[in-house]
Amino acid sequence: MEINTINASQLSKMFLAGAKNLESKKEWINELNVFPVPDGDTGTNMTMTIMSAAKEVSALNNPDMKTLAKAISSGSLRGARGNSGVILSQLLRGFTKVISDVNEIDVDILCEAIQRAVETAYKAVMKPKEGTILTVARGAADKALELVETTDDLIFFVDEVIKEADRVLSRTPDMLPVLKQAGVVDSGGQGLMQVLKGAQDALLGKEIDYTIEDVPAAGSGVIKISAETEQEIKFGYCTEFIIVLNQPLTSKQEQEYKAYLESIGDSIVVVADDEIVKTHVHTNDPGLAIQTALTHGSLSRIKVDNMREEHQERLIKDAEKQAALQAQEAEDKQEVTIEKDMGFVAVSIGEGLGQIFTELGVDYMIEGGQTMNPSTEDVLEAIMKVPAKTVFVLPNNKNIILAANQAASLCEDREVIVLPTKTIPQGITALINFIPDQSVEENKERMMEEISIVKTGQVTYAVRDTVIDDKEITQGDYMGIGDSGILSVNADITTAFTEMVEAMVTEDSAIVSIYYGEDVSEEDAEAMAGVIEEKFSDLEVELQMGGQPVYYYIVSVE
Repeated sequence: MEINTINASQLSKMFLAGAKNLESKKEWINELNVFPVPDGDTGTNMTMTIMSAAKEVSALNNPDMKTLAKAISSGSLRGARGNSGVILSQLLRGFTKVISDVNEIDVDILCEAIQRAVETAYKAVMKPKEGTILTVARGAADKALELVETTDDLIFFVDEVIKEADRVLSRTPDMLPVLKQAGVVDSGGQGLMQVLKGAQDALLGKEIDYTIEDVPAAGSGVIKISAETEQEIKFGYCTEFIIVLNQPLTSKQEQEYKAYLESIGDSIVVVADDEIVKTHVHTNDPGLAIQTALTHGSLSRIKVDNMREEHQERLIKDAEKQAALQAQEAEDKQEVTIEKDMGFVAVSIGEGLGQIFTELGVDYMIEGGQTMNPSTEDVLEAIMKVPAKTVFVLPNNKNIILAANQAASLCEDREVIVLPTKTIPQGITALINFIPDQSVEENKERMMEEISIVKTGQVTYAVRDTVIDDKEITQGDYMGIGDSGILSVNADITTAFTEMVEAMVTEDSAIVSIYYGEDVSEEDAEAMAGVIEEKFSDLEVELQMGGQPVYYYIVSVE
C-alpha cells in the first residue's frame, strides 16, 4: 500500500482520529505526572485543547484545506489549556500555516509543515526545556528532513517519523533527571505521540469512530426548570444557527444585525469572523431571525427548541442549560465601558482565596488553578470584562502563564500585562504592592520585584510510590512542595508541614501566611498555626481560610 497525497477530507479524518486517540488515553497520560500529586492534568489539558479544535472540524461540511486549517488553528488556539495544551496549539498553528495554501499534501509539504510546527512551538516558549514535548516534536522534524529526499510514500514517511518520535520520547528520562527518578517519560511528549498514532491509524484506513461529542464545559450542570419558571419565560423559542457568509460583515452590519435580534428577543449571542456568524437568540418568532440571517448568507446547524413544552421535559432542561451557558457567553462578550487606567484578572479556586483577591481589588476572577487550568479563551474573555485601559493578569500557576500570554497576544483593544505569578501567594503579594496613583510601568516593576522574593509551600498527599529529589515517597504520605521541588515527606501531616516551613524560613524572614484548604477544619488549621508560632516565635504568623481543593495548606514566607 502506497499513498502519495492527502486531501482535506483525509486530513480531517486524520486530525479527528488523533484527537479521539488522545482523549482515550488522557487518564493514562495524567498518571505520568512527575510529582505524585492528585492533580496530574497534562492529558486533560491536551485533550481539552485538541477537542476544542476537533469540534470546529467536525462541524465542517466538505471543507477545503484552507477552511480546515483555520478550524484546527483557531479552535486549538482559543481552547488551549496548560503549558502542554498551549504548546500543542502552537504546533498545530505552525503546521496549518503551511498546509492552508495547498490543495493536497505530499511528502515535501508534510515535511515543511512539520518543520514550521516545531519552529512555531519553540518560539512560543521563553525558555524551552529539552526532554519535553518540544524535544519529541523536534525529533519528528529531524527525521522528516532526513527522509524527504528519499521517498514519495506517505505511509512509509509517516511511519518512520513516528518511530523516531517514539524513540526520542523513550530517551526523555535521560534528558531530565526528574523523569528518570520518577520512572516515567515526559507526559506532554506521550500526549503528542497519541495524536500522531491516531492520525496514522486513519491514514492506514483503520476503522475509527470520528464522532466528536459536544460535551458541556466543566462545571456546567443541568438546570431544573420549575413550573413557575416556565410561566416566567418571556420568549419561548431558543433559536441557534450558523450563517455561512456571502461576504464578511462590516462593523456597521454586525451592529445592525445584533440590534435587530435584540428587538425580537433576548439572550443574544453573535460571534462573527470573516466567514461565519454564530447566532443564538430567545424569541417568540424564530422565522424573523432566520429570514434576516438569510440576507447575509446560507444557514447551517439550525436548532429551534420550544422551551414551554412540558411534555419535553428533558429537552427543556438541555435547552435551558445551553441558554445559561450562552447567556454567560453573551455577557462575557458585551462591550465594557473603560472606566479606569488599570485593572486586574486573577486565577484562583476556593471561596476564601476568591474573597481575598476580590478584596484586594481584582476586577474579574477566573475559577481554576492547579486542578483546573483555564483556556486561552477563558482568559481572553475575562480580560474583556475589565473596564480598564491596561489589564494585569495574575495566572497564579506556572501551568497557566503560557495560556495567559497567548490570550494577551489575541487582545487588540487593551494593553495586557501578564505578571508571571506561579503561585497564589505571589498573586496576593503583587496586589498588595499595587499603587493606583502610580504609572503602569512603575507598578509593573514593583510587583515583579516583590513576587520574586515570595517563597511558597504547599501540602498535599502522594498518589503513588516513587522517589523524587532523593526522597522516598509512599502512597498516602504527606508532601511539602516548595518552589523548586519537594521539601518534606512524612506520614504525619504536622511533621511534613513543619519541616516544609523550616526549609523555607531564613534569618531574613518576617511573615508566614497560611491558607487552609476545604478539607481542613478551622480547629485543625489553628492548631497547625500554633505549632509554627511556637517554633518561630520571632515571626508573625497569619492564618486565613483559603478553601482550595487538593492542597491542605498553602504557605508563603516573606
